[in-house]
Amino acid sequence: MTDKVIKVEGLGKKYIISHEGRESYTALRDVISRKTKNILNGKNQKAASKEEFWAIKDVSFEINKGEAVGIIGRNGAGKSTLLKVLSRITEPSKGRIEINGRIASLLEVGTGFHPELTGRENIFLNGAILGMSRAEIRKKFDEIVDFSGVEKFLDTPVKRYSSGMYVRLAFAVAAHLEPEILIVDEVLAVGDAEFQKKCLGKMNDVSKEDGRTVLFVSHNMAAVKQLCYKGILLQEGKINFVGDATQAVNYYQKSHNTNSYFEHTGPIESAPGNDNIRIMKFSVDSLDGEVISISSGLRFELQFYNNREGINLDATFELRSMDEIPVFHHGCLLSINNDSRRGVYTVKGKLPGNLLNTGTYYFKLIFGENQRHALLIKENFLQFEVLNESIGSNMSILPGVIRPNIPYDVSFNQLENEFAAN
Repeated sequence: MTDKVIKVEGLGKKYIISHEGRESYTALRDVISRKTKNILNGKNQKAASKEEFWAIKDVSFEINKGEAVGIIGRNGAGKSTLLKVLSRITEPSKGRIEINGRIASLLEVGTGFHPELTGRENIFLNGAILGMSRAEIRKKFDEIVDFSGVEKFLDTPVKRYSSGMYVRLAFAVAAHLEPEILIVDEVLAVGDAEFQKKCLGKMNDVSKEDGRTVLFVSHNMAAVKQLCYKGILLQEGKINFVGDATQAVNYYQKSHNTNSYFEHTGPIESAPGNDNIRIMKFSVDSLDGEVISISSGLRFELQFYNNREGINLDATFELRSMDEIPVFHHGCLLSINNDSRRGVYTVKGKLPGNLLNTGTYYFKLIFGENQRHALLIKENFLQFEVLNESIGSNMSILPGVIRPNIPYDVSFNQLENEFAAN
């Protein structure tokens, strides 16, 4: 697997951003009147200031045949722009790209589809765009329809499809018409969980069994680690890391700490909260010092300023999945004899490994008096992600909120010969 399929050198894409002069609110008639007077009097309008913005800049990398590559980074890091340039949807401003093979791209809902044509017609249209003959498309037609699950609506114009149906058919076409390079953006998030799992399995087959190249953009770090061998981390349009996919995910999470850490550094009165409680710090980390995974377990630490003296103070941690499924609701008594004091309280807790399943979770914080009267409630205050781990020979995403390591007790009794014979 040494053949270079994609080679990128010094790639950049520049946009010009205009900034109009800011005006206070005026009625439309006033704006029209003022601009008309300026034109009649020969006055020039104040020119809008312009700014160069490099969505991607000085990007260089190589991808070999059969590699599955995850492209990760924050929103606005340049991931989608990079894929559009590689897909030849957008022209680069500078740099050089060498691509060997046909590309099928799934960058947004309805990519490559003509809304007035039926699902059946769009399958043949996409195949023709990829350079396939009608016979080749017919050979794959039944597989595409079966995978997409839209057979009932195959002769309906796709403009009447839901976004989920669009994605189902678009991915089925892109994956089955045998492009040498398959490019998939976050668009799969539109589909339901079962279809996402099905797509990940298909991309895995395309890469490992068929030897084709996959470029995959996702904010689901578990999916990136499951599918990809190689990772490219983008930050502000530039490459920040290239290497093993797991290492790329770990580097991304450690360097950005996007959701699992909060610390207020300003005056207490400006910290999140109210006159009763001000939250100074809240962090979630793995027990082993690496990224949070199923087996690592996690610890969380809360620091807050309490301004209520002489009450029974409590702090409650409510953990929920992103599907709003409660995992637990557990309170901590900080004072029991009406002896709370003004000042900073620190509360630490731990969750053991092999408890939470893969996915994104968030904490809801509730501060109360006598566990009855709420002093402060903060919804969705801190998010964190639990990464997947290897099961057998591949990485699996399994259903459920929890994934405990259950010590099963298995016994076996050999049947007597006379019973076995029967």
